[in-house]
Amino acid sequence: MATLSAGVSVVTTDGPGGRAGLTVSAVCSVTDTPPTLLVCVNRSSRSHGVFRANEQVCVNVLGTGHEDVALAFAGRVSAEERFAVTRDAWDGSYGAPVLRGAAASVLGRVAGAVERGSHTVMFVEVDHAVLGGEGEGGLVYHRRRFHPVPAPPSARERRR
Repeated sequence: MATLSAGVSVVTTDGPGGRAGLTVSAVCSVTDTPPTLLVCVNRSSRSHGVFRANEQVCVNVLGTGHEDVALAFAGRVSAEERFAVTRDAWDGSYGAPVLRGAAASVLGRVAGAVERGSHTVMFVEVDHAVLGGEGEGGLVYHRRRFHPVPAPPSARERRR
């Protein structure tokens, strides 16, 4: 599985179950009607129960320059320590924490879940999306390392 390249996201939640966040590479689009993503969370994660209790999540798609955020939320530290590392980077006005400067942040609610092996596959129906800057590249995980993906040239740059 280490050879399977995947985009990197930090999935966050806040609500009656508490605040939590973790780095995931298992996120993908399921359907556009209704707009739905799937997010896989390991059931042994201490954040798993918080996500299931709150049912409101934000998938923060990381861009170039967010490797430190990915590492903080992949660590074995408490949720508060994870958010403290990037203290000024979070906008809480949407409910679930939104990472300022993310390539995109997709907010939604868990509309269903399936347990498979060690993970829970959560189906997240999208309520709102916050798009990052046009010049933002992506962050990919491959062979147990992060790799920045440069942004494509803008339309103006392609015309030159």
